[in-house]
Amino acid sequence: MGLLDKLSQWLGLRKKEVNVLCLGLDNSGKTTIINQLKPVNTQAQDVVPTIGFNIEKFKTSSLSFTVFDMSGQSRYRNLWEHYYKQSHAIIFVVDSGDKLRMVVAKEELDTLLNHQDIRSRRMPVLFFANKIDLRDAMSSVKVSQLLCLESIKDKPWHIW
Repeated sequence: MGLLDKLSQWLGLRKKEVNVLCLGLDNSGKTTIINQLKPVNTQAQDVVPTIGFNIEKFKTSSLSFTVFDMSGQSRYRNLWEHYYKQSHAIIFVVDSGDKLRMVVAKEELDTLLNHQDIRSRRMPVLFFANKIDLRDAMSSVKVSQLLCLESIKDKPWHIW
């Protein structure tokens, strides 16, 4: 079973075609993670910061994914909400080495989860504690605590 099949299983996705929003602050590694999820022959050699958003489409053995890679720069975060209604799942990426901006990540997560198009849906959320290999990075447990993930009771979620 490939990584995307595992992700879809963890997220509880049963549809044949799935729209996924990939969100997080700028420089958290969203585009790099999406690039790694794609089939090897379609992966980009160089990853550049996302301006606005990118759309990536790829397939696994059982699913067709459309991933909306949304810029995390503060001036583009207001674009996120335009994609909530059509999404089936969210990947929220956090830079585990960026302790200073963890409060901002928490604020953006709270805004996302309280949005009218998200709060009433049982939309699964996958959290990526990214850059965990950095020397002073926080563990996924610490990231989970700082984001107060245990308080999310109305959505299936997993931190990786």
